[in-house]
Amino acid sequence: MNRNIIVLDTTLRDGEQVPGARMNLRQKIEFARQLERLQVDMIEAGFPASSRGDFEAVQHIARQAGEKTHITALARAVKNDIDAVYESIRDAHNPFIHIVLGTSNVHVEKKFNRSRDAVMQMGVDAVKYARTLMPQVQYSTEDASRSEFEYLWQTIEAVVRAGATIINVPDTVGYAEPEEFGHLISRLNDRLKNLDDSVMLSVHCHNDLGLATANTLSAIRAGAQKVECTINGLGERAGNTSLEEVVMALKVREERYQCSTGIRTEEIMNTSRLLTHLTGLDVQVNKAITGENAFAHSSGIHQDGLLKDKNVYEIMSPEQVGAGEMELVLTARSGRHAFKNAIAKLGYIAADEQQFEELFARYLELADRKKEIYDHDLFFLLNQPNEQHIEHSDHHALYELDTFQVVTGSLHPTATVQLKKGGEVHAGSAIGDGPIDAMYGAIRALTGVQATLKHYKINSISSGQEAIGRVNIQLEYEGRLYTGKAMDTDIIKASGLAFLNGVNAIVLDTSGGATGEGQLSRV
Repeated sequence: MNRNIIVLDTTLRDGEQVPGARMNLRQKIEFARQLERLQVDMIEAGFPASSRGDFEAVQHIARQAGEKTHITALARAVKNDIDAVYESIRDAHNPFIHIVLGTSNVHVEKKFNRSRDAVMQMGVDAVKYARTLMPQVQYSTEDASRSEFEYLWQTIEAVVRAGATIINVPDTVGYAEPEEFGHLISRLNDRLKNLDDSVMLSVHCHNDLGLATANTLSAIRAGAQKVECTINGLGERAGNTSLEEVVMALKVREERYQCSTGIRTEEIMNTSRLLTHLTGLDVQVNKAITGENAFAHSSGIHQDGLLKDKNVYEIMSPEQVGAGEMELVLTARSGRHAFKNAIAKLGYIAADEQQFEELFARYLELADRKKEIYDHDLFFLLNQPNEQHIEHSDHHALYELDTFQVVTGSLHPTATVQLKKGGEVHAGSAIGDGPIDAMYGAIRALTGVQATLKHYKINSISSGQEAIGRVNIQLEYEGRLYTGKAMDTDIIKASGLAFLNGVNAIVLDTSGGATGEGQLSRV
């Protein structure tokens, strides 16, 4: 039978220690609500003794948290900190106090400048006091991975006898490696079970050597019942254990770990994107699970295999984490199978093999000039006659951005857009919160597709006078997610093209997709 692993999210505490990651009260409450939708077991809402603002944020989160969510906040092993935690979380349905105190020689001798016995007594006194306020107390042995084992155990034994109900073992500076950390947790777990098997054993790992997730998984195999993580691995220095990585590793390799979590994995991407939106801190594109390229494939060999069977190159589906469908990125490395699949999605099928080869050759010429090929590039390619006069039926003609003009400023930002569909021209204007919002409003009105913008991201992929902006958006229409991408030196144009690519994907999907009627044919 699978063990249930308790997941504590500390993005609002440890994650917020990242420079530039600080959120205001409203943002913290919004993020805490999303964590509840993600169904984390516990939320560490902050460090209330650090400031009045942090105290109020923790208090608001505690008061609004649901009945199933456990709420905690951090305190040093001093009375004032413990009081601040108690006052801020006392109204939660399931509150517990979290106390932290170092156990390594460098912490005892350099940070506290006290004897080992004196530091241990500080921890015992802190736990005893906290237990007079609440029945559940977590004690973290800071820098445990660099501590002498016997002193670490003596401290754990003393605070458990004083009333600690959760023991958290942190790899505070990311010093441990998986085999070593797993061995440490295994030894502590054996002793803790003999001392008091009702005490929960927890781990908290940092990523200074890039081993936070590996160390956490090793600890789980060694008997840890609870893990502390952050969304996107956000945290001090190189960050914390990434929640999404641990959760999906347990899900994908369930037969090996024999463990599971209560996390609603379909909310992972929404949570990641909300955090990015609130903090302004982007996720690296190749980040596991939540990176932009985590489910994108550009190699022709990979694309061919995926089109035959997704299991060839995907160990989990993007839908499992709320990322939509897998993405085949068209580049000069893409093969014939990927190109044929891409034009079929746009409603086109080559009349014969020779015609397809001619189109593919023209595609490769275009791909050699551009880093990536998007839908609007394919529209251009498929609508331009080559030397053999290839043309197509416009039965499935899609929208093309013909011209546009935007007026921005603080007073009624406006966009005028002209679209082409087959032989028809559609023009209209709209106002919005800004030029891009106005442009999207005009496109919605002209196409009749009332899609909701769920995600918008723009990146600069070059520098200097010819800087290029790459825009990636996600639209929601009738409960389904659609992706649109575009690239241009004009970021307004790139934004419009990306939105229109998403709209065209919706049009194709709702009209039944590609059929023989959209074939290319010779004149």
